[in-house]
Amino acid sequence: MQVMGISGLPGSGKGLVSDMATERGAIIVSMGDIIREEAKKRGESTKETAKNLRKEKGEYIVSELTIKKIKQLEKEGIENAIVVDGIRSHHEVEMFKENFDDFIILSIFANPTLRFKRLQNRMREDDSKDYNEFAKRDQMELDFGIGNVIALSDKLIINESDLESYSEEINEFLKEINL
Repeated sequence: MQVMGISGLPGSGKGLVSDMATERGAIIVSMGDIIREEAKKRGESTKETAKNLRKEKGEYIVSELTIKKIKQLEKEGIENAIVVDGIRSHHEVEMFKENFDDFIILSIFANPTLRFKRLQNRMREDDSKDYNEFAKRDQMELDFGIGNVIALSDKLIINESDLESYSEEINEFLKEINL
């Protein structure tokens, strides 16, 4: 089973990578969805849950829950490639590399102004309409260690041009890794 990860700050364009990988038969496992599910159980915001889970159960907890989900898919006989969306720390990368051979990380970068505009258009529950809140969320992500993940990724795509060019770059990458 091929497993790869996607990292990038909110609004960078990870979702299009997931969509294009899905079109090629991959299954997406979103670390953000895992946190959102846990937040519902706890009655907390996703931001609180992301911090609290790590504080209560350690830096590896979100990756452990994600790996458990992937291993369950494997037990069920799923052989499709798996794309892990939303890797935030080098701790998580370590866990994935320990559990899956040839695990690779694709990181997506876009500047803060552009990402903020995208989030305003996306309007997901955890997206801020206030730039200061957006900046705080970025800082929280950086505190988790996402900057290290991006810096040490196997491939970096800069998503600051038009959608067609970005899609072409994603397509080329997916072909490179035989997905």
